[in-house]
Amino acid sequence: MPLAALLAHDIVRAAGGRRVLDGLSLTAAPGRRVGLIGENGAGKSTLLRVLAGVDAPDAGSVSRPADLGFLRQEMPFEAGATIASVLDEALREAREDLAELERLGAALARVPEDDPEHRALLDAYGSRLDRARDRGVWDADRRAALVLDGLGLGALHHGRALGSLSGGQRSRLALAALLVRRPGALLLDEPTNHLDDDAAAFVEEQLRGLPGAVVVASHDRAFLDAVCTDLIDLDPAAAGPVRYGGGYSAYVREKRAARERWERQYAEEQEELAALRRSAQISAHRLAPDRERRDNEKMGYGHRGGRVQQQISRRVRNATRRLEELERGRVAEPPRPLRFAAGELAAPAAASSQPLVSLRGVRVPGRLALGGLEVSATDRLLVTGGNGAGKSTLLAVLAGRLSAEGEVRRRHGLTVGLLAQDTVFDRPDRTVRDTYLRSLGPERAEEVPLASLGLLHEADLGRPVGQLSVGQRRRLALALVVARPPQLLLLDEPTNHLSPTLCDELEAALGTGPGAIVLASHDRWLRRRWQGRGLRLEPERTPGGGAKGR
Repeated sequence: MPLAALLAHDIVRAAGGRRVLDGLSLTAAPGRRVGLIGENGAGKSTLLRVLAGVDAPDAGSVSRPADLGFLRQEMPFEAGATIASVLDEALREAREDLAELERLGAALARVPEDDPEHRALLDAYGSRLDRARDRGVWDADRRAALVLDGLGLGALHHGRALGSLSGGQRSRLALAALLVRRPGALLLDEPTNHLDDDAAAFVEEQLRGLPGAVVVASHDRAFLDAVCTDLIDLDPAAAGPVRYGGGYSAYVREKRAARERWERQYAEEQEELAALRRSAQISAHRLAPDRERRDNEKMGYGHRGGRVQQQISRRVRNATRRLEELERGRVAEPPRPLRFAAGELAAPAAASSQPLVSLRGVRVPGRLALGGLEVSATDRLLVTGGNGAGKSTLLAVLAGRLSAEGEVRRRHGLTVGLLAQDTVFDRPDRTVRDTYLRSLGPERAEEVPLASLGLLHEADLGRPVGQLSVGQRRRLALALVVARPPQLLLLDEPTNHLSPTLCDELEAALGTGPGAIVLASHDRWLRRRWQGRGLRLEPERTPGGGAKGR
């Protein structure tokens, strides 16, 4: 039985009083890997939920394979579940296929070939065999061990409860369950969050080998380049969402050209509309019956007046007709795109030969061991390392939010800002504007208006924080940090959940300006272009070691 395509037709979905999806159609054929791209809040996660059947569209229809798998940004399993129970569920369909093949095979052996039931059993066996081959059911248990190792989970005891795992480990386990299961179509929401280089490369290889359709929403520019056969841009465009062939690099070039064509088409149409309005107005004035004629018009008016009036009348009709045509099918005005405009991300510290922060023999048992580190007043430091190497722990120690063994010295009066990896707001019922105002205080909020930072649209400032997408909440958290630039800015996975366009703009802002910036990132695209110094952490092995600098 051939694999089915994933089809969506004229999908409409409203949320928070606005249409997030408006007449969107999508086809994902088996073997195609379609990336969803666009600004935070453009509707990527909303579309995935509609495609998965988690949310119903307000209008439109979806045709999906029966065995569709969906990876959400939030973990779907209960905290009390164990790793073993998650794997059992992932392997359940493969085991059912094997059991059914065995049952059908036994039935075929019992029923004579000339019996009418034999033909039905043979067809059922063939269909189940095709499905089993597509899913690789005979290799499922070995694949489960391979996938767990590939995602850095192989050493975890299968009896551990999910509540005892880190957020990154739970996310990787949910992804592992889908890769083990190998459904006929796969929907993924930010699958590379919490993945180190080796794990990301492993996932890319696994996805390229799937026979079914894959639809993925991702901020990971390197991942989009490596995996996707197509990209669908959900940002506003002249003719609605645009589908691009190829990966992220090709998309950037084509989108820039498409935006320039849209702006040029809009400008040319506006010029033509203005000219037609002037022409119709002037011609109508000349045609007016009670208009006083000039002396040079009076002499021949009786001889040719009728013919002139007809010509002018025809000109008015033509201009009016063309004006109506353009008004009916006019090109929409290109919306002003968000542009990150925070200016200086960090503030200058007083001139001194002393570092902002100095660490000596620092250790957090089981999480971090670092021989030494100094952060200067204008440092640009990228911290890398695999999952569990201690990147987030190091940032928390630098910020003074986590106690550590050893020597930690900070310059007196040092101001520190930390963008944590998990974005949580205590009052999701408060609006974006109110959250910003209460966090910064009225004076600072007036000096640096939230809308001026280019992180959130004006229309979203009155929405409750709880109604924002994950990426929009991440943007708000970033705004709260950069609105009052600290002398030491600490960024933990700053590109997670952000749109690729904002990632590009944030990356450009990191390299300039005063102050010190330390960031921890798994983002391969960012790291390839990093111009500052780097520190690679390794998982703790012996006290006083475990870090490599460059």
